[in-house]
Amino acid sequence: MTRIENAEFAELLGGAPLMAIFRGLGARRSLELAERAWELGIDAVELPIQSADDVEALRLVAAAARSVGRVVGAGTVVSAEQVELAAGAGAAFTVSPGFDEAVVRASAAAGLPPLPGVATATEVQRAAALGLSWLKAFPAASLGSGWFRAMRGPFPEVRFVATGGLDAGNAADFLAAGVRAVAVGSALEDESQLPRLAELLRGGR
Repeated sequence: MTRIENAEFAELLGGAPLMAIFRGLGARRSLELAERAWELGIDAVELPIQSADDVEALRLVAAAARSVGRVVGAGTVVSAEQVELAAGAGAAFTVSPGFDEAVVRASAAAGLPPLPGVATATEVQRAAALGLSWLKAFPAASLGSGWFRAMRGPFPEVRFVATGGLDAGNAADFLAAGVRAVAVGSALEDESQLPRLAELLRGGR
């Protein structure tokens, strides 16, 4: 079995403990928020691609990202066909809500480091056996920060990106539990949360 590695996320995330996700906002608004994220110090942005409009938004934001030395990934990638769309739109990586080996392999074959989702020890073990060292834990808020502490025992080599229901109010708890990065979305539209997110970034660099 050919191993699939995704250690590139150590560099793709740029050492920042935050990743931004903008779902279904259209090209213009996605670009506005991506630029806000970059100004704040968030290096990685994810745009889920669930429609043709989403793919066009990804294409625009990915082009803007390259011009300023940032990266944009395609999210909610659940098929090999979507991997092709992501690659064509200029994505730098893919993110999936669950663990599907076929999608992981298609992404790696396209030159896009995959970040599959997990929510159980069985899924973490399967992904780690395949060679993946970075995994998305989803839905993180429902799993709770204790889940990550528990996973550190049997899987000390795995680096988690916590996604789902996170904002400036609870992100620090998950970082304290050992996750390498937390993904936030609507928090970046809330002016009251921006100073707290900036503080998290200062603490994580």
